[in-house]
Amino acid sequence: MSADSPAGQDPSTAIPPELAAWGMGALAEKMGIELVSASRERVVATMPVAGNTQPYGLLHGGASAVLAESLGSIHGALHAGPDNMVVGVDLNCTHHRSATEGTVTAESTILSAGRTVVSTEIRVRDESGRPVCTARLTCLVRPVAKS
Repeated sequence: MSADSPAGQDPSTAIPPELAAWGMGALAEKMGIELVSASRERVVATMPVAGNTQPYGLLHGGASAVLAESLGSIHGALHAGPDNMVVGVDLNCTHHRSATEGTVTAESTILSAGRTVVSTEIRVRDESGRPVCTARLTCLVRPVAKS
């Protein structure tokens, strides 16, 4: 994940430096999830299908869920601010079609963002733009423990 914005990318969607410092986490890294852009309006990431399949060679539904929860959590953290953390309390995924190759792209948008709860919708699409999975993540906002 790079903190620099690619040539031609709107600086308002560039990955904030604090997100670049946090990283995506060990599971997301193992799955090849890459953050493309992040702002309070939307968060976008990609994930390869290869290496994230079930025995029939289809994108694993759990992989789509990990992608969705990763994006929704990042989006919630952007809204919660640096003095708070978010923890997922509900994830709902509907799988629309399979993907067998290439890369899927997910986009998170805010459904509701308050002081204690943030809910996001995450849409996962294949390289043709067809829906693969739609997810909703609800996160609880908690203050960061002071040491």
